[in-house]
Amino acid sequence: MAASKERDSKHTKPNNAMKTPPIVSQQEWETAHEQLLAKEKAFTRSRDALAAERRRMPWMAVENKYAFDGPKGKVSLLDLFEGRRQLIVYRAFFEPGVFGWPEHACRGCSLGADQMGHLAHLNARDTTLAYASRAPQNDIARLKARMGWRMPWYTITDSFDKDFGVDEWHGHNVFFRDGDNLFRTYFVNSRGDEAMGTIWSFLDITPLGRQETWEDSPEGYPQTPPYKWWNWHDNYDVQAVPDPKWVDIITDPQGAAARRREEEAKANQV
Repeated sequence: MAASKERDSKHTKPNNAMKTPPIVSQQEWETAHEQLLAKEKAFTRSRDALAAERRRMPWMAVENKYAFDGPKGKVSLLDLFEGRRQLIVYRAFFEPGVFGWPEHACRGCSLGADQMGHLAHLNARDTTLAYASRAPQNDIARLKARMGWRMPWYTITDSFDKDFGVDEWHGHNVFFRDGDNLFRTYFVNSRGDEAMGTIWSFLDITPLGRQETWEDSPEGYPQTPPYKWWNWHDNYDVQAVPDPKWVDIITDPQGAAARRREEEAKANQV
């Protein structure tokens, strides 16, 4: 208990040397916020434009037949897609020689795994995310159980990591499947990996993007209205079509709120 109090005091003790921003009135604060918000919105539009350019980047054919060990035995790179058209493979460092072995994977890779969103939403956009390391499957299964991770995680058995620039450093490789033909479409590593974790960050590096109608994508790319495809992560297989009430909320939020209040008032009168 004493040690805990000592740690807390270290975190809460003010740093007198820290030069904080000025303290201002509410009006001054709101003005400063609006000025920064304008820059943030410009950054968002710039990020969207960059993603649109990424969707037009040329592809590279994958010629080699890469093999992995999975929970059920040998699998190919094609198998990693799990029948979907898009695949993101993150090269995580969990193997002999990596700090933390055999109890833990690399600290940075582990932090990234901890911040990952639920993969059902990614799967709903025809996209699979998988991890790959050099560790044997029994060690990977043990690590996933310890850390509470649920992503598919495979063992690299050949030159996959070297061929795709992740033999010495982590990174996300993005692939697209056209039948049995595979293509490498994008690659993210170094500080680009820091932002990965949300469903949107993953979709934005795929060739099809978020697949929503507001996006600037090449002609013929699949797109659906935004919001309407969203679902509870345990409900995509049960009810793929949006619930009418959910569509009502996102298309007419004020009207939906008014109708809900009317329904509640009627219920209270009964």
